[in-house]
Amino acid sequence: MKTNALSFGVAKSKLLNSLMLAALAVPGVALAEEASPHTFTSNVSLVSDYLYRGISQTNAKPAIQGGFDYSHSSGFYAGVWGSSISWMTDAGAGLQVATSSQVELDTYFGFKNSLAGDFTYDVGYLRYNYPATYPAPMNTVIGTTTWAKGDTDELYGALGYKWFTLKYSHSLGNTFALPNASGTSYIDLSASYPIPDTGITLGAHYGKQTYKGVTADALKAASFDPTYSDYKVSVSKDFSGFVAGLAYSKTNAKDFGYYSTALNKNLGKGTFVLSLSRSF
Repeated sequence: MKTNALSFGVAKSKLLNSLMLAALAVPGVALAEEASPHTFTSNVSLVSDYLYRGISQTNAKPAIQGGFDYSHSSGFYAGVWGSSISWMTDAGAGLQVATSSQVELDTYFGFKNSLAGDFTYDVGYLRYNYPATYPAPMNTVIGTTTWAKGDTDELYGALGYKWFTLKYSHSLGNTFALPNASGTSYIDLSASYPIPDTGITLGAHYGKQTYKGVTADALKAASFDPTYSDYKVSVSKDFSGFVAGLAYSKTNAKDFGYYSTALNKNLGKGTFVLSLSRSF
């Protein structure tokens, strides 16, 4: 009886091993399902004022924003993002860029990944699109200077370390309605610190927009220098996927110039911004 029981136990063990090997050999059956290298996400936001590099794009009024993103495990990513705007139709009397543009639609792609020692990098291309009916010629502001469309192409590169990111953006031509502004740049130093186990993130930012080209030089000579710096501090809180934020932003952009409305309202003045966003 002892011999028979031992033989039965050996046979049972061989049967279990065979079943496990067979299960592993069947497609779709694995101990752990392999994650897809592709990720698709979307986002939507409501903001009390759309500030871009510290300048209001909506004349201090609310905006609705949203986008779609694709990313690959290799680090490649691409996306599209849009927002309601009014800055082109709000432009000051001396700087009129009167168009029918009410939407900003951005397209971008790039590559980002991690490096050793908590360092990260991000390089890519971004195009700002302002679909509209543009008058021809746009207008003159100083002498025979003619404004361009708002469409802008930029290359960018960023280096991150833990909570800090240093980013440089380089324009390839016309820049936010200033013609022949190739070489215009924006340098951005930001910090984002998530407080552990709270859902709260603290942020701080400094940036400098430096315009290049004949038109920028003419504006500067006429005391309308478009170059400026901006500053921002922020706090946000995640409420089960809904992120509420409060930020204060200020610039040293000149009044009565490139960044003023037809009523000489400075679009770069200090202001608080409330936001509510959700990613899917």
